[in-house]
Amino acid sequence: MSSTTNPSTHHTSTIGAIGAPSRRNTELALLVFAVVIPVFAYANVGLAINDQVPSGLLGYGLGLGLLAAVGHLVVRKFAPYADPLMLPVATLLNGLGLVLIWRLDQSQRLQQLAENTYGSFSASAPKQLLYSAIGIALFVAVLLLLKDHRVLQRYTYISMVAAIVLLLLPLVPGLGANVFGAKIWISVAGFSIQPGEFAKIVIAVFFSGYLMVKRDALALASRRFLGLYLPRGRDLGPILTLWALSLLILIFENDLGSSLLFFGMFVIMLYVATERTSWIVIGLLMSAGGAVVVSTFASQVQVRVNAWLDPFGCYADSGACEQIGQSIMAFGSGGVLGTGLGQGNSDLIGFAANSDFIFATVGEELGLAGVMAFLLLYALIIERGIRTALAARDPFGKLFATGLSGAFALQIFVVAGGVMGLIPLTGMTMPFLASGGSSVIANWALVGILLRISDTARRPAPAPASNPDAEMTQVVRP
Repeated sequence: MSSTTNPSTHHTSTIGAIGAPSRRNTELALLVFAVVIPVFAYANVGLAINDQVPSGLLGYGLGLGLLAAVGHLVVRKFAPYADPLMLPVATLLNGLGLVLIWRLDQSQRLQQLAENTYGSFSASAPKQLLYSAIGIALFVAVLLLLKDHRVLQRYTYISMVAAIVLLLLPLVPGLGANVFGAKIWISVAGFSIQPGEFAKIVIAVFFSGYLMVKRDALALASRRFLGLYLPRGRDLGPILTLWALSLLILIFENDLGSSLLFFGMFVIMLYVATERTSWIVIGLLMSAGGAVVVSTFASQVQVRVNAWLDPFGCYADSGACEQIGQSIMAFGSGGVLGTGLGQGNSDLIGFAANSDFIFATVGEELGLAGVMAFLLLYALIIERGIRTALAARDPFGKLFATGLSGAFALQIFVVAGGVMGLIPLTGMTMPFLASGGSSVIANWALVGILLRISDTARRPAPAPASNPDAEMTQVVRP
């Protein structure tokens, strides 16, 4: 008979004490590159346009570096186990977006167009830097106030009401604003806000909470038809409601992008929750049917479809055709490596160059290589979001991270596809890249939520309480 300690108990205690690496130093190193690269790009644009380094280079570098440092310190303190790549990639995209917007501000053509149209020219880059600071502030607020993402599950149906209110605000007389034919803006105290950018986050909360409760019922199938499991009739209610809501948005607000975004996000989350391929097929069929129905009512949608089908056939008669035609020529003239930052002519597209068409500037001045680099950066955020969903320990967190990542992916697809001529134009903004306060602020909040879910998923479980009796267990050997 011998007295020994239990090695397995001691080993478990040691693992719990060590925990998982936080990877915050990796994030800090990547943030340095995420700040330095836009600073060099800023200097490059100034040298190309004015043959001198921009006078605001130091201020721009310090401002972007300060925003990155604040974000990093908050993540290090309040979300130490969060994904180390999302913050640097978002910072890099935001910084390069500021450079591209400033490059377009220097265009003499755009300045003349603004003066002829509005009587004055207002630079967009300083305002975008302010919006970026507000976005970082909201990012910090999310990490400070949202200690556990599962708290949002309590507000499932409240979030549904809030999302509907946000989507309907642009239709309120005296509050909504019509911009380029789309009624997706509201004007408050002289500022234009796009409520749909925030609605995508709020509605993801509702989808996640609803599907977590109803996924078993939605996964049931009443019959099999052509290899697909068709859902029961009463389970089609949520899909039909969201389909009708997306059509109403498209008809009354002329907002093709938001309609595709919300309905597509719901179908993606529904497929993840139920693992039924039939939902994907049903969603695609309903999207196609809705597009046909709406094309007969919404004149703005008809114009965009015609411009997509033959942009050069109506080039001289339609502004939409001229925009997509100029965009296609910009991508074509960029070639593989591009004309160089500040040396293209994508500003011929006009005011739209500061929204979704800013991606045409990337295509012309950075070429195919630059386009692929930006798409890979976006894909990296999406991939880390899906990885976060896979690592989440609770079903609500899995669905919530999937919904946010899916919404982000759909927005990239509809914007890039529209300006490249793959699908009709949607009028949505390229996340972090295009000029627009609502977009950059909402997407920083989205990144903050994903980091909170990631921190919860990667945080090591607390070490089990020590048991003195287990340590002193007598092992009896025969």
